[in-house]
Amino acid sequence: MATNITWHHGHITRSERERQLNQRGVTLWFTGLSGSGKSTIATALERELVLKHKKALYVLDGDNIRHGLNKDLGFGPGDRQENIRRIGEVCNLFTDAGIIVLAAFVSPYKEDRDKVRALLDASQRKPNDEAPSINETAVNRRKPFVEVYIQADVATCEQRDPKGLYKKARSGEIKSFTGVSPDAPFEAPENPELVLNTGMLSVEDCVSRLVEYLSAGGYLAF
Repeated sequence: MATNITWHHGHITRSERERQLNQRGVTLWFTGLSGSGKSTIATALERELVLKHKKALYVLDGDNIRHGLNKDLGFGPGDRQENIRRIGEVCNLFTDAGIIVLAAFVSPYKEDRDKVRALLDASQRKPNDEAPSINETAVNRRKPFVEVYIQADVATCEQRDPKGLYKKARSGEIKSFTGVSPDAPFEAPENPELVLNTGMLSVEDCVSRLVEYLSAGGYLAF
């Protein structure tokens, strides 16, 4: 545990960064089973927002993060929790910088996702930014964390099985595989901001709904 540390405040506020970028910092947290389409939708949305809407954003993908930042973690319950905790802190920094974050993680435990939401909510309320004006009341109600449930049942995901993980899990080659192993349940979101059923919606439909949500919520303009 770190001791004798103090948060060092900069000279640029979050609102000033967002004003320069002409957007609002937010984390879209894509949760769902492996093979549900989280990364596919996140990268498609990234292309749409960067090339068409000229927005600044970054995709945080579960596998990519485990190649570097979290390569020391396994897939047991404790390591899964630490994996999400670290990602939550990264999302918090990006969001505070005014960046739109697309975080695509199985993140099977509701408690872990709720902790990330609480972290970003608390960060948005921290006192180092300028006091909001009357005209910014709508901004204060804007959520810095948006949970997006990429919904697809095990049968659908297993039929897709793009990485061959379900096949390996069924054969016993992979232990504690979410949605298959009894000791690795997936706790579906109870009140997500968005639900995208990829068994019924195309990637294009999902992207369209996400852009509509962000635009209507005022995230794509300051």
